[in-house]
Parts: sequence; structure tokens; C-alpha cells
Amino acid sequence: MKIFEALRQDHDKQRALMKALVETSGESILREEFYKQLKNELNKHSVAEERHFYSPLIQYDNTVELSRHGIAEHHQIDKLIEKLDATDMSSSAWLTSMKQLKDKVEHHLTEEETEFFKIAGKALNSEQKESLADEYLDEMQN
Repeated sequence: MKIFEALRQDHDKQRALMKALVETSGESILREEFYKQLKNELNKHSVAEERHFYSPLIQYDNTVELSRHGIAEHHQIDKLIEKLDATDMSSSAWLTSMKQLKDKVEHHLTEEETEFFKIAGKALNSEQKESLADEYLDEMQN
């Protein structure tokens, strides 16, 4: 497996969780569970992605800015999660903030998949793509 496939699999999980979350209402067990899963998934993914995708790509001239941009977007996502954590889950403001998070994450994922993966694919050789996937997947399992 190559790093791009590993990342895409987790991106799909995140999309599914966010879609499910915005379809919930009020303070419910389902909303709480989906949100807990999403937070965990986003946190693990961002750390592993920064270590095993962005960090190796910072060394190349044609991927350094995209790597920095991706890391900056992870911080913006973290701020939106903090906002959600500070908002009562049963309020309409929570759903509004959740939709903002969904929009931001989806923008980030689409940008990675349509722009960054292509450029990174040219910077990394086949062995690097596979070893980064192995490292990423190992970290995601822990």
C-alpha cells in the first residue's frame, strides 16, 4: 500500500463520520458517540499525517509550502474542535460549528487528494511511498 491510499482510507472515514454527525440533532447518545469517534480520528490522523507525510515532504522545494499549508490547516481544525468542545451539544450553535468543521475538513481533504498527492507523488519514490504508508498505518493502530 502507498501512503496516498492509506491517507485516503482515513479521509473516507472522516467524511462518513462528519456526514453522520450533521444529520444528528440535539444532545443524543448517537451525536456524542460520532463526535467522540471523529475527534479521535482527526487527532490521530493529523499527528500521523504530519509525521509520516508532511514532515518527509518538507525537505523538497516543490512540496515545502504545501506541507506547511496542510499543517496550518490542521491547527485551524484543532481550533474548530476546541470551539465545539466549549459549546453545548444540544444547542443550534453546536450544529453550526460542526458544519463549519465539516466544511474545513472537507476542503482540506479535497485539496490534499486533488493537488498535494499529485505533487508529492512526483517527489517520493515508490519505496518511500510504501514505507511511509507502513509507518503511518502503524501509528494509526496505536
